[in-house]
Amino acid sequence: MITQKQISLPEFSRGFHLISDFIESHLDLPDVGLLNLFIKHTSAGLTINENADPSVRADFETIMNTLIPENMPEYTHTLEGSDDMPSHVKSSIVGCSLTIPITNGRLNMGTWQGIYLCEFRNVGGRRNLIATIYS
Repeated sequence: MITQKQISLPEFSRGFHLISDFIESHLDLPDVGLLNLFIKHTSAGLTINENADPSVRADFETIMNTLIPENMPEYTHTLEGSDDMPSHVKSSIVGCSLTIPITNGRLNMGTWQGIYLCEFRNVGGRRNLIATIYS
């Protein structure tokens, strides 16, 4: 059986935000299956990483901004602000979807794993996810 639901996230500031609990609270998970999450935006992404120490999320932001800086004179897509083109590149590098196993009605991630919303815009607004559950 396949079910699908759109989840609207609250607005987050630029950065890497743990959203695992929010996602699980909005889904009716089966005993066993797979969850695919897809973000419907080109300037934000999804990833799984460290869920305990917030300094990891701060370091992610620092690393991404170092690797993909704003205001490069070579950028031609600049009408929407200095954070727009870098946000598209960051989104492509991080990715727009995740697939997570479901076991015993819970997302089956490692002890230290959590789902991040990677917000790459200074003002990204509300983000929408499509959650597809395969059971």
